[in-house]
Amino acid sequence: MSTATLTSKQVVEDYFKAFSGKPKTAALIDQWVDDPALKQHILDTEASFPNYELVIHQIVSEGDLVAINATLEAAHHGTFAGIPPTGKHVSVGAMVFYQVSNGRIAKFWMQVDMMGGLAQLKA
Repeated sequence: MSTATLTSKQVVEDYFKAFSGKPKTAALIDQWVDDPALKQHILDTEASFPNYELVIHQIVSEGDLVAINATLEAAHHGTFAGIPPTGKHVSVGAMVFYQVSNGRIAKFWMQVDMMGGLAQLKA
């Protein structure tokens, strides 16, 4: 089944499966994402937290919008927010809305527990 025939919810679920715990290459990102800001966010996060895992706790969709409550699980192996690599494991909560168009993520809106993540790195 091509991604163009999947529901918006299926696209986001498959996107998480394709990315979670694996290298996020530019080619992989281009298969799933149209939004340039999300592409850059993924590359930046991958540079600091290689092969990060994404765990969906809740997912709700309506039409082309998909909302998720998720956790990023990762080890800190690249500079992040001016903090050199620590090797520490972090678990950071996030809530994200994705807008899906033609089987790809067209837009996103994200709230991340940045303070919680920074506290884990500095502990």
